[in-house]
Amino acid sequence: MNIKKVGNVILAVKDIDKSLQFYHEIIGLPIKNQRRSWVDLGTSGALLSLHPASLTAQHIGSSIENGITIGFLVGDLQSAVDELRTKGVTIHRDIVEKDAGKNAVILDPDDYLISLFEPSFDDKDQQTGGYQGFTPA
Repeated sequence: MNIKKVGNVILAVKDIDKSLQFYHEIIGLPIKNQRRSWVDLGTSGALLSLHPASLTAQHIGSSIENGITIGFLVGDLQSAVDELRTKGVTIHRDIVEKDAGKNAVILDPDDYLISLFEPSFDDKDQQTGGYQGFTPA
């Protein structure tokens, strides 16, 4: 076996339209491919794929119960969290600062945990500057 990288993370969702609105319109992930029962989001690296749970298996439990967390890098965590609050997104855990950077956790429409991370760099020239919300680090 010669696996090169993660191709995509597939989320079984209760309501694909509601999840698409969250990930595309609120979070800002671009749509790469879309079919009636499948949506790929992202442009490079691993894609986030949404698929209706009703077509494959019963949707049971949330990521809080089953341990799944999706992580996104953000350029400015505070502005991202502020933006999400104004859009009514549930903040599961507010901003925590550690040596590696700042982190907050939100919930998507299916109660999947979404980790938002703004890395800290020893060399401040590497740190993002002037980015807002979900501009990548």
